Parts: sequence; structure tokens; C-alpha cells
Amino acid sequence: MCGIVGYIGKRDAAPILMEGLHRLEYRGYDSAGIAVVDRAGGLRLAKCKGRVRELEKLLPQRLRGSAGIAHTRWATHGEPSDRNAHPHCDAGSRIAVIHNGIIENASALRARLEAAGVCFRSDTDTEILAHLIAAMPEAALDAAVRAALRMVTGTYGLAVLDAARPDAIVVARNGSPVVLGIGEREMFLASDPAALVRHTRNVVYLDDGEMALVRADGFETSTLDGGATVKTPSTISWTNEAFDKGDFPHFMKKEIAEQPEAVRRTLSGRLELRFQTTHLGGIELAAHELLEIRRIKILGCGSAYIAGCVGAHLIEQLARVPAHAEPASEFRYRNPVVERDTLYIAVSQSGETFDTLAAVQEIKRKGGRVLGIVNVVGSTIGRECGRGIYLHAGPEVAVVSTKTFTCTSVAFALFAIQLGRIRDLSTAHGGRLLDALAALPEQIERIIAREAEIVRLAEKFIGGEHVFFVGRSAGHAVAMEGALKLKEVSYLHAEACSAAELKHGPLALITPETPTIVVLPRDDLFHKNVSTIEEIRARQGPVFVVTHPGEPPAGVEGAFDVPTSEPELDPLLLNIPLQLLAYHVALQRSCDIDKPRNLAKSVTVE
Repeated sequence: MCGIVGYIGKRDAAPILMEGLHRLEYRGYDSAGIAVVDRAGGLRLAKCKGRVRELEKLLPQRLRGSAGIAHTRWATHGEPSDRNAHPHCDAGSRIAVIHNGIIENASALRARLEAAGVCFRSDTDTEILAHLIAAMPEAALDAAVRAALRMVTGTYGLAVLDAARPDAIVVARNGSPVVLGIGEREMFLASDPAALVRHTRNVVYLDDGEMALVRADGFETSTLDGGATVKTPSTISWTNEAFDKGDFPHFMKKEIAEQPEAVRRTLSGRLELRFQTTHLGGIELAAHELLEIRRIKILGCGSAYIAGCVGAHLIEQLARVPAHAEPASEFRYRNPVVERDTLYIAVSQSGETFDTLAAVQEIKRKGGRVLGIVNVVGSTIGRECGRGIYLHAGPEVAVVSTKTFTCTSVAFALFAIQLGRIRDLSTAHGGRLLDALAALPEQIERIIAREAEIVRLAEKFIGGEHVFFVGRSAGHAVAMEGALKLKEVSYLHAEACSAAELKHGPLALITPETPTIVVLPRDDLFHKNVSTIEEIRARQGPVFVVTHPGEPPAGVEGAFDVPTSEPELDPLLLNIPLQLLAYHVALQRSCDIDKPRNLAKSVTVE
């Protein structure tokens, strides 16, 4: 969740580190800091609570030094404050450490160090690492780090700088991402390739249990036990420009607008018109293997989990295979039964979500088959799964997921069609769905072009505190995602429920001051959903609908219609206006849209 940046080479490190921190602001953070070994061999440190721009004000105008590390922190141990911001140092201010993750045995290690006379200057678990490394007798920095980590239980992506040995930075990974960027007689490091693309697109990803000794002229990787490892560099496909807002006021607005082109990329090369099916070579499962699947379980967190709910519905409709989505965070803790005839699908935009990664590792440990649906090529979950579907949606910088949610839903549609055509889905139905998929980008463009209608609708929500979202069948997942988006960026309390469950509790909360947004496709459940609207209106609750063209039900306060698609694909279009609604409610409430409070883009801790 936090951001790591490092540099060692021939240039001054500080400007490169600060630019990298700005690139990582989208991940969510509450404080920032930087450490540079200056040309006199001293460790220069600056850190503070707040935004990276506040840190910039603290930096001296002439901060010269060619080795340094920097960090944005999302608080776990210790409140957001200047003293809890990273980097953290040992008592002699020689060792500086930045760290993503959680040290689970921090209390025991802290007590041991305090008994030995160490005086702590923060409440963090990270400071423990600095004192442990400084206390190690090993002469080499990588050996000292390795010895310290043998005492640690927990997760970490960390970088260590030693003012007495400034010719190298040591990094290590266990559960939290670390990537090395390879330059010309200079090296970069980060927790996310976004911090590197301005300087290099040639990268190496560390695996769990690996560490690296990084010098200006190259790097050496090894296991925590000391055995050498061999890494093959890969190329980042995204460009530096892809991480800029351009003319848009917010990344969220830009990424909503990018959805038509993002969907085109997700579909590109995957529609096989000759056989009215889809082609997903990355899943690496032959037709006979797909026929052996008896059930599918989808795992994800947040919007990825909700996209999994959309996917489960599509798979059951089109392939007639039992499918179920559940939060990855719950799956890994309930001693799951992993079956040979079950296919598991792990969903993660970043490919680094810790709970989802842990679930993947548990499935593999028990001999299960797992595919990944991720956006970031080379990410940990993508590499751990080894097969699956890349979204190719392009970088998503805003904390809230918009285009990757849509593209993940499209990916599930592609998979459901392929699985269905192997089974009982006819060529006629396959062709019908392929035509509908091909039409999606233009239909999304038409919805976005009517943004002014959403702006007027948003005005009706800014004065309240509570909003209900209601949907039935696949519309329930749309309601869940709509509620999640609204609460994430506008801080309104938003709750989603199944239309059928409304009368089993939530109806008690309906008042004239509590608006309800009903997801209302014109499908075979349309009249049942209209009855739900009548139940709400009978309690004087204001109702707004997202629906298809046609006369809206009597008495609704507002309606927005989306183009008609095939019924199976309705959720993909019905969700788009709810993204725009969340954005404009947040805008009118003067919220920090791209950096919602307390949230982070890539959740790499439990």
C-alpha cells in the first residue's frame, strides 16, 4: 500500500526520488520521507505527515548525493505523524530503512531491543529493522540485512541505505512488491513500475524470499538463505505519458473517459468470428480440460470481488457451470476445501493484492488449478498463477477502480463465452454475444457523452448522508459496485442490497431523506423490480433508476437510461453512469477524488 522509491547512480538522487514519490501518490498515503547520503558521507533525512508537496518544502535547495531512498506511508503501526513517517534510522543515524508490510513479531523484537538499551523514536514496526540491522556484526550490508530478516516474522518490501557504505542499496521482498529498474550505469528501485517508467522500462521483479544488492553498475539477487538467483529482465509496456492526467482535472475522470478504448484493448484479438466464440490463449487449458471443470470459484477484494460476482453470473448463464465469488480475505482463513474439478480464478487490478495472493498460494499448495485476471503484466499474482487473462486496460492511477472493473467484467464475458461454446452454447447465441461485445465501446462512449445529465442528477445527492442501491440478479452486483464507488469518493454512507432482501430488514431505514438508486434493466425481472420501487415509494423514499430506454416507472425522482445490449451484458453498461454519479457527487462535495481518505490503491497488507 505504501510507496518505495530508490536510486543509486551518477546523478543527484533527490529530484529522482521526489518525482518517483509523486508517481506513487495514487497508492494512498498519510506521510512521506526521503533519505540521501550526501557527498560528505552523512545521512540527510527529511520526513513529515501529509502530502509529498509538504515534504518538498522541507528539503534544502542543495541536497546533493547520488544514493537515496524515499517513501510514502499508509499507517499500520502508529498514527500518521512526522515521527512515524519513513525512513527510520538506527541510534547512530547511519542505517536508514523504508518498509512496506507488517512485522508480526514486532512487540517481542521491540522488547528485546529496549532491554538491550535501544531508545525508540517512533511507534512503528519498521524502526525495529533499522536497529536490528545496525546491531548485526556482519561487515557487508546485505549480510547484515539477511541476518536481521532471519529474526523477523511478517511481510515486507524494504530498502536499506547505509551512510558508511553508500555504494549499494539492499532491498528484500516477502509479500510486498519490489521492482528494480535498470539504467545506464545507474539503478532504480520501487514498489511499483509507475515510479520508474520516466527513467527506464527495463525491469526485474523480485520474488518472495529474495533480496538484491543494488549498485550503480548492476545488481545481484539471492535468497534469504544466501543462495544466488538468476533474474531475467522484462520490459514495461506502459509509457510515461500513460501516467499523466493530460487535460483532465482528475485521474478518475480520465480513466472513466478511457473505458471505450480500454474495452477495445481487452477485446482485441480475442473474438473468433469463424466459430462464434472467443480465444483466450493465456488460460492454457485445452477444451477437454475445460470440459472437466465442475465448478468455478472466483476470489478478489473490493471491486475485484464485485467484478467476480458479475463473472460468476455470466459463467452460470452462458456455460451452465456452478460459479461463486467470495472475498479472498475470507477464503484463506477458513481452511477451504480445494477440489481437483474446481477452477479457481484470482482477480486483482494491481496483481499485488496481498489477501488474493495468499489465497492463490493456498490453492496451489493444495494442488488446485488457478487462473489470474489482472491488469499489470509481470505482477506477482500474474506470475504466481502463470496463466490467465491480462486486461490491457492501461495504467489505473486513481485509487477507485473504474476502467479495470469494466474490463474485468468484459474478460469474464470472454471466458464465459469460450467455456459456454465448448459446452452447450449454440453458434447463434455465441454470435449474438460477440456482436454485443464488439458494440460495447461505442455504447460506453454514448453514455459518457451524456455526462451533463449525471451532473444534474448528482445535485440531488450532495445534501444527504445515506443512499441505498438496490438490484436483482446481476443487477445486485451493479448496485454493490455503485455503492462502493459512492462511499469511496464522496464519503456518503452507501449501502447495497438485493431487491428481494429489501423487505427483510433494510426497508426499515427508508425515509423521505434516504434516496434509493434502483438498477432496473428491462429484462424478465423488470416488473418484479417495479414492485420493489413501489415498496420504497410507499415509505416516502425518493427513487432514482438506471435503466434502459422506455417510459420510467411512475413516481421516480430521476432516471438515466443506457443503450440496450444483450441481457447477459447489461451490467457492463448499467455500471457506467454510477461511476460518473460517484465522481460528480464527490466533486460537488469538494472531496479529494483521486486520493480518498484512509484508502490505498494497491492493498499489500492484511
